[in-house]
Amino acid sequence: MALAAAPRALRTTLPAWVLVAGAVTVQVLYPLTPEPLRTPVTVLSVAVFFLASVADVVRVHGTRGGLLLLGIAGGGGLVAESVGLATGWPFGGYAYTGTLGAEVAGVPLVVPMAWAMMAWPALVVGRTLARRGPGVVAVGAFALAAWDVFLDPQMVDAGHWVWMRPDPGLPLVPGIPLTNYAGWLLVSLLIVGMLHRSLPEGPRRSGPAAALYLWVYASSVLAHLVFFGLPGSAVAGGVLMGLVAVPYALVLHRDRAAHRPAAHRPGARHPGRPGPHVRPGGTP
Repeated sequence: MALAAAPRALRTTLPAWVLVAGAVTVQVLYPLTPEPLRTPVTVLSVAVFFLASVADVVRVHGTRGGLLLLGIAGGGGLVAESVGLATGWPFGGYAYTGTLGAEVAGVPLVVPMAWAMMAWPALVVGRTLARRGPGVVAVGAFALAAWDVFLDPQMVDAGHWVWMRPDPGLPLVPGIPLTNYAGWLLVSLLIVGMLHRSLPEGPRRSGPAAALYLWVYASSVLAHLVFFGLPGSAVAGGVLMGLVAVPYALVLHRDRAAHRPAAHRPGARHPGRPGPHVRPGGTP
């Protein structure tokens, strides 16, 4: 039974892991890419990451789960961005510069894909760190919104959108208004809340989702600090997103240690070896 189940589990998980590896590879290549080619690599990075999240949610919740992620996170992100462009609410006044490719209602298609690609890992983080519905939604929404402390400075610096009134902003992160983060938190609460309500609880852990979220956190700190010349957002994002990313990593580490076979735990006795209070020969 176990031998038959293992290949099936591998076949089910493998597509998500392959796409996770692809997303990581493209993001590693981004800061090494010549400036004129960085925009296509940005779009490719979001597309592969998006496919990895969709593949993982389909693995856990089936095709219906994938469609719900697309409708709630992708569609919700598109609606929020369209309203934001037209009215300035809830993010504040901003405009895209036309560099990110095809658009719907003035919103580049890659933008709702970005909402969807991070909404699933953020929900998994919320379900891991919290137990009850309101806590799950609050933690998951913060996990999603905190990512924008990295995203917005990077995209503004790359010239993909501009803010009409960029002040006041976060300490160390000039040029991005506080209204943007408030709007992100509001939209994230709605998206994560609807996803949590719509997707069955199921397993509270997901290896691909965990890898995606923790990779985004660690790589963003490094990239902003070393490659993008944005030390302020490296520190601010490292602290704010770290409020959930670090506890999440610690919980995963603790769970992995708890499920490690006893023979591989530090201090465990190995078959055939005498215990610490037994002399060679078996006499106490």
